[in-house]
Amino acid sequence: MSKQNISIGLPRMCEEPSERRAFLPHFVQQLAKIGFEIVLEENYGLSLEFTLADYQSEEYPIRSGSRAEAFQQDYVMILRSPYDDELNLIGPNSCLISMLHFPTRPLRVQLLREKGIRAISMDSIVNDFNIRLVENMKAVAWNGLETVFGELQKTYPHLVREDGNPWQVLVLGTGMVGKQAVDAATKFGRREWNEEHIKHNGSGVLPRAAGRNISANHNRMLTLLRESHVIVDSTQRGDTSQPVIPNDWLAECPPETIIVDLSVDPYTLEANPPVVKGVEGIPQGNLDQYVFAQDDPKWDETVPASIPSKNRRKTVSCYSWPGIYPKRCMRVYGQQLLPLMRILALRNYDTLSPEGPHFERALYRARLDTFLNDKKIKFF
Repeated sequence: MSKQNISIGLPRMCEEPSERRAFLPHFVQQLAKIGFEIVLEENYGLSLEFTLADYQSEEYPIRSGSRAEAFQQDYVMILRSPYDDELNLIGPNSCLISMLHFPTRPLRVQLLREKGIRAISMDSIVNDFNIRLVENMKAVAWNGLETVFGELQKTYPHLVREDGNPWQVLVLGTGMVGKQAVDAATKFGRREWNEEHIKHNGSGVLPRAAGRNISANHNRMLTLLRESHVIVDSTQRGDTSQPVIPNDWLAECPPETIIVDLSVDPYTLEANPPVVKGVEGIPQGNLDQYVFAQDDPKWDETVPASIPSKNRRKTVSCYSWPGIYPKRCMRVYGQQLLPLMRILALRNYDTLSPEGPHFERALYRARLDTFLNDKKIKFF
């Protein structure tokens, strides 16, 4: 890649119909302002009711092109990873920038490696303290908790329990998502609902957070499951081949318990080691459907036959929780990505250095070859 006339292609995400996200016009114009020539796939942003004219600027080169052309630019930026067969569209000198989830998508990593594709995973861009720089954990937690309490509100107006007791919410995992989940739970996932609940003299929510030292304790976990109205999986497991909650344990949950899947790790049984969900036997949702009753036929469609799923509770699960509010989501990602893209306007994939400035070090850590080399990445 030359440092002069660096181009970036933005293909549309060809996912489920409810996936409407696209980078916003202001962010695209800022990319052009810092030196990128922009190629938008035809009808880019149309799902958010933007036209090409909304993206274009008289001062900077921003044009429309075919999908194939968008994938041939120096950089290719798309929020969700392209489908496997679309990786063939990526140019030999291009660099893919996407949410690639290297640690939990071993087959994708293998394919990228086989095809010799340069790649930067947005979710692997971390600072010197191993904190993600491109993330929307707040939206993951709040959208997930808003969904579950929206379901409960259908039965309990203003979320007031008839027995006068508070809602018991068990949050598994205390990382970035888990912390946000605890906060969201205390407010029913939406502050307006919390205010209404208070006006109607509700008893509130009592969240409890559990880390590995509790989740690994069989007897203690069964006690917690029996007491919980809502169970939130926000774990980040070191061993994704083992669930945190085996399906047998779900038999201990009250029938009305709802499971909230915020980790949304996929079932990838063909990988070695395989990847399974943190709560064994729950379905995988997306933006088209993220609420699953116990008798939903999609359960058998999304859970592999070899995974125990006899014990079922209503589950909310969405591969892309932030996408429920697409413009709000993309505004956050654009703000986070812009300083990183300024570095890529000056450097390129191959010359990123672990000894460079702050954002350059972060980009270096997120490269595919850095992940493959499995070097001890330096944090300060």
